[in-house]
Amino acid sequence: MTMAGSGVYRCVSITAFISFLLALALVVPSVVALPAQLTPFVSLKFSWTSDASAHSSPPIIVPEALGCDEPSTMASFVSLFFTSLATLASATVQDPKVSPRPPMGFNNWARFMCNLNETLFVQTADAMVERGLLAAGYNNINLDDCWPETERNSNNELIWNSTLFPHGMPWLGNYFHDRGFNFGIYTNAGNMTCGWYPGSQDHEELDAKTFESWGVDYLKVDGCHMDLQNGRNYYQEFEYRYKLWHEVMTTKLKKPFIFSQSAPAYFSPNFHLDKNNTDWYRTMDYVRKNGELARHSDDIKVYGNNPTNTFEPGGHWESMMNNYGMEVRLSRYQSCGFYNDPDFLIVDWPDLSMDEKKTHFALWSSFSAPLILSAYIPDLTDEDIAYLTNKDIIAVDQDALCEQATLVSSNNIFDVLTKSLANGDRLLTVLNHGNETTTALIPIERLGVDPKGSYKAKDLWTGKTNTLKDPISVDLRSHQTAIYRVSSANNKPLSITPTGQIFNTFSLNCLTATGLRRGPNVDFLACNGVNTNVWQMTDESMISCLAAKNKCLTVDGEDVGLEVCDKSDKNQRWSYGISGNLVSKKNGLCLTEGEDGEVLAAKCGVEFNSQVLALPAGVKLEN
Repeated sequence: MTMAGSGVYRCVSITAFISFLLALALVVPSVVALPAQLTPFVSLKFSWTSDASAHSSPPIIVPEALGCDEPSTMASFVSLFFTSLATLASATVQDPKVSPRPPMGFNNWARFMCNLNETLFVQTADAMVERGLLAAGYNNINLDDCWPETERNSNNELIWNSTLFPHGMPWLGNYFHDRGFNFGIYTNAGNMTCGWYPGSQDHEELDAKTFESWGVDYLKVDGCHMDLQNGRNYYQEFEYRYKLWHEVMTTKLKKPFIFSQSAPAYFSPNFHLDKNNTDWYRTMDYVRKNGELARHSDDIKVYGNNPTNTFEPGGHWESMMNNYGMEVRLSRYQSCGFYNDPDFLIVDWPDLSMDEKKTHFALWSSFSAPLILSAYIPDLTDEDIAYLTNKDIIAVDQDALCEQATLVSSNNIFDVLTKSLANGDRLLTVLNHGNETTTALIPIERLGVDPKGSYKAKDLWTGKTNTLKDPISVDLRSHQTAIYRVSSANNKPLSITPTGQIFNTFSLNCLTATGLRRGPNVDFLACNGVNTNVWQMTDESMISCLAAKNKCLTVDGEDVGLEVCDKSDKNQRWSYGISGNLVSKKNGLCLTEGEDGEVLAAKCGVEFNSQVLALPAGVKLEN
């Protein structure tokens, strides 16, 4: 491939001067870049061996001699200068101002893996500007694994591979900053990266300051090859290392990076062999206090798991659905400043239909998840760019509440998700994960609104607004997703009662009202998308089922059942929190899934599989 528009290289003007001043302000790095070929590597994550010299990367383009062909104006550079200065404002990692909304941008890994070089990122930055992606909010460009040399320099510092990056990381960072992007880079909490390059274990402060000197704004810290030290076990070493990174960023740097953590993925249901989610939940507990986003499950399936990055079809839809299925279990952890990360948006995979790609975008946006593209941006189609820059859907992702949409109902064909939006509207997202075109019928009351009210819905794909009828009827092709913004007919903010499934995030069984004709009871059963699975939690902390609205979840010692709702009955009051425990305010016991789906109240453990539940978006976190 060749680089179009090479005039951007020829112009050395005020832009370069401003970039130089900003680099000086950050501290000019002292880096020894030794030209050498990368050694062969083995990726533990993807189990293939490659000689880096065989990488089929785009050719590296060397800038031409100094000169300037393009006119420029002082006003634009002054604006650029002050915009760049604004990014230097200090904040702590725990401060939502570090990343007040979920990050958007680009990462090379899923599309190119170790086939990366300077030209790829220059082409990507230019294409993101030219195609309107930067203007739409995709303002982070992040390098993943395999960018360093295989050895540290004589000062024990990480250094870039000077064959792949001949102008170096400070130059590349300035190239991004000059165009309005943040500069992101990758390292590993263990002693080697996943691709067998030097890791940052025991070099956390040195590496953080090195990255700072290069102008880095965003840091992804992976978790391969962790060396267990000082008697710590696997979980403890991860906790120690990621908390150490937090400490370094908040005490040793002029400003913290946007901190992307991979720790939870290594304890997720995709990897653990003991069939116990407790350490996954405990890891999620601490990473939300450390940084801005956390990868919680397996990598999205890559474009081509081979040395030449040749496309390998199959499994990409299933990979997307796997990460979706992990995301819906974790909504309680998300708030403005910290975002659950289900991994990259894969845009140019030939075996994904346009409906499937748009589903990916709609679901991730409904979650207010990071929107990080992994694709060859210059070759994206106009249709790809159109859906990726859909302003109405991006507004949902970037909504000021930062709320993650949660499941209202689910079965083997349809998932229905909702959340509240900052202006008082309600989101409705409907996924057909079945294999046939079919129609979903959704009672309006499942949105958590008064079913007697008048409502309108804007289709965020078409932009058309229609009056809602009860039930809401949605026709969907296989693997298609509809996404609507629902508002009152008079445009006043909606009054919402949190509504949706209550399910065990280990067994995935739904709390279900049973025996309604003989005498109401509750059990944990497979979710089937009917009203006996759909619950509401009131401001009084009382929980009732849509199938029996006058009956509330009630504790009597260790027994749990449904009784006539009574606001004076303390046995019907419950609290919910980050732990995922639904706790009786009467006796302090946790709602628990027992053997054969029995529902009981039991002493609360440390995030036991039987006691960690997902509740609807909007439920107040109290414990």
